[in-house]
Amino acid sequence: MSTVATDTIAAIASGTAAAGVGVLRVSGPAAPAIAQVLLGRAPAPRHAHFAAFREADGTLIDRGLLLYFPAPASYTGEHVLELQGHGSPVLLDALLRRVCALGARLARPGEFTERAFLNGKLDLAQAEAVADLVAARSQTAARAALASMEGAFSRRVEALLQALIALRVHIEAAIDFPEEEIDFLADPAITRQLDALRTRLAELLREAQRGLRLTDGLKVAIVGRPNTGKSSLLNALAGSERAIVTDIAGTTRDVLRESVNLDGIALELADTAGLRESADPVEREGVRRARGELQRADVVLLVTDASHAAADLALLAELPPGIERRVLVNKIDVDGASPQHELRDGLDWLWLSARTGAGLAALSDHLKRLAGHGGEGAFSARRRHILALERVGEHLDTAADMLAATRAGELAAEELRQAQQALGEITGAYSSDDLLGAIFSSFCIGK
Repeated sequence: MSTVATDTIAAIASGTAAAGVGVLRVSGPAAPAIAQVLLGRAPAPRHAHFAAFREADGTLIDRGLLLYFPAPASYTGEHVLELQGHGSPVLLDALLRRVCALGARLARPGEFTERAFLNGKLDLAQAEAVADLVAARSQTAARAALASMEGAFSRRVEALLQALIALRVHIEAAIDFPEEEIDFLADPAITRQLDALRTRLAELLREAQRGLRLTDGLKVAIVGRPNTGKSSLLNALAGSERAIVTDIAGTTRDVLRESVNLDGIALELADTAGLRESADPVEREGVRRARGELQRADVVLLVTDASHAAADLALLAELPPGIERRVLVNKIDVDGASPQHELRDGLDWLWLSARTGAGLAALSDHLKRLAGHGGEGAFSARRRHILALERVGEHLDTAADMLAATRAGELAAEELRQAQQALGEITGAYSSDDLLGAIFSSFCIGK
């Protein structure tokens, strides 16, 4: 396989004095020559060589291991050289300077993985999973990123893509024979194929949304009237006194955010100002920010109490569709109620006490399930993947309407073509240079 670049890049992949080991990677056509100079002889492929890394005048830089991976059997698909030495930043920097003097240049952020993508070693979703793995904030997120890196998400997308192509072939074949008396577009098999495709897409979208939550963390907004125990709930979930709690209504004036790890699941909690009309300009600004937080949340927890629960449901009316919402009836220690979970009018209701902790374990389990904890076959996903799948769904819905109402095969076929292109954007079958630049620039150097 030919490489996509003629220059050779190098970067320190990792290394700290505390860890004791530092790694420097080189990729490109000059890697074999650099390896021969540093080792003093041609390296054997995929063998660890103990070497003395020296300056041009023979001065010793460090001693360590040298590994050489010839193209195309390497991470980038190019000749790759890996140098392992002591973790001192001073030594690693000197070794990097020596490698650059021998013909390499400093790598851009993400350039190793970008070359792997351009050389066909990874698709775009797999490449993004590399960055997600590095940035994983929990073991669950790391496992999901590993699954995507191994192709779990990409295989699902590819299977959907093949089914979509098969449907396009069926419809376009019918368009090609308009003189036939048989209306091929009225064939129930086309409708069944399209319905099955939409069902599979909806399932993949749900799993991708779950993967996004595992990657980014579940964004939880805590809202309600003043003095219902929102700040007490945040403190209880965080396990520390992060928010000021008083009996004075309106104590919380701004959005207070806290990151919480629940058994390997990352939660981004946002305690908001009590939602009410106020003459205080500072409190009014807090309420405005609280309403803005509602638009960004994955889950909204409405904190109320037994005497105000029915009236407080109106606070959920302004939420955009698609945001999960839960009603938390707090202060059961005052009301003498017991912790419980009930489905009422399509909403999950949980009774608890933020002060005593009664019912908090059930709430934590509930939030973990919303974030995707415990599900099988989880993979990581990104916001752009969700948006692409949603566009695919819109095109499939329009194609279904076209076929049902007018038998307009040409228009339906065009919608399916656009759906195919949107689906291909996920794995990079269709990708612009601007998109690639935005994705790989977010990587750390050395990846």
